[in-house]
Parts: sequence; C-alpha cells; structure tokens
Amino acid sequence: MQITWHGQSLFQIKTNSQDNNSVNIVIDPFSKDNGLRLPKLEADILLVTHQHKDHNNVKVVLGNPFLVDSPGEYEIKDVFIRGIPSFHDNSQGKDRGKNTIYTIESEDLKICHLGDLGQKELTEDQVDTIGSVDVLLIPVGGNVTISAKESAKILSQIEPKIIVPMHYALPKLKVKLDTSDDFLKAFGIKSLEPIKKLLIKKKNIATDEAKIILLSH
Repeated sequence: MQITWHGQSLFQIKTNSQDNNSVNIVIDPFSKDNGLRLPKLEADILLVTHQHKDHNNVKVVLGNPFLVDSPGEYEIKDVFIRGIPSFHDNSQGKDRGKNTIYTIESEDLKICHLGDLGQKELTEDQVDTIGSVDVLLIPVGGNVTISAKESAKILSQIEPKIIVPMHYALPKLKVKLDTSDDFLKAFGIKSLEPIKKLLIKKKNIATDEAKIILLSH
C-alpha cells in the first residue's frame, strides 16, 4: 500500500484488490483558493469527510469514482470502508457542523482518516467502531480542528501503530494553523525528516511502539 499526502487533509492511497488489481482512493480534495497547488487527481473511490470547500472539491477528481460522503459501511473493489459520525467543533467551542471519520481496510491493513475532527476526545462508541488501527491520519493544526497538544488524547484512545499528522501550517496555505514542529514538540521530538510517500506492508509494521511519520506534500 502506498500513501501520499498533498496538504491539508488530501491523501491518495494506492492499494490492491484481492485479484491484484490496483485501486486508487482519494480523500478530501481541496479547492484552489486555499493557496496550495492542487495536483492532478484520479480515483476509483473518493471520500469526503465534510462539506467545506477545502475538503469537498469532488469535481476535480477524474475517473468517475465511487463517492462516499456520509457515515455507513461500504465495500468497493474489495476495499472495506466505514464512515463514523463525529463533530467538527473547534477548540473555541464554535459549532462547525458534522465530520465523518473513515476507516479503510485493504491488504490486511486498516487506515483511519479523522477528517477535520474537533472533538477533544472520542466517545466510547467511536473508539470501539474505529477499532485497531495500523495508520492514523490525524489533524494537528488547531484553530478549526484539534491542536497538536489536544491530539495526544485522541492518540491515547486509538493507539495506532503509525501516526501521520495532517492539516497543519504550510507555505502558501491561507488558513492560519499550528506547525508540524508544534506537533513534534508536544511529543518531545526535535525534528523529523519528511518522506515523499509511505509504503507499507502488514508484515513490516512494528507493534512495540507507535511511530510518527511526516509526509512531504
């Protein structure tokens, strides 16, 4: 499985079905007016966590993908997806509506994308439904989502094997957010070299300690 990040909450996940056909998943394509460069996107499956323009630019995604934009259970091309209802309330307590957490299961791996989660902690039902996670894609920029410090509570609830922060400050991004350094400092890490793509197999994931990985965009 290959995971690529393009800034904000936009990810591309390339996986294989049981008959070894490639399946391309795109999550939360943003609009061009947020300041970031929008890459060419093509997908078999398109996930949208909530209906804000920096997450739901579905018209730019090529390939006539199967669109999932609400809670529920879906199976497309041997990929099992579960959408879990949550809230986008930010740290100031403002009501920004609903958000869908997605778990994605393929190649014996489970990926969890938290979207623009603003809850300071998950409910017991949410934790139980999410279950055991190999890779967690978690917002850490604060302001409109949980912050770097607030993410610690969520991480302790889910206990993923690999942590990939997202939705934080980037050059040219017009939204004011905390930086990736703020997130790393919250966990006592001075610096971390970003990688272009995360290539993972179940057999290569360490189970003794969670690993934080920064992806370049």
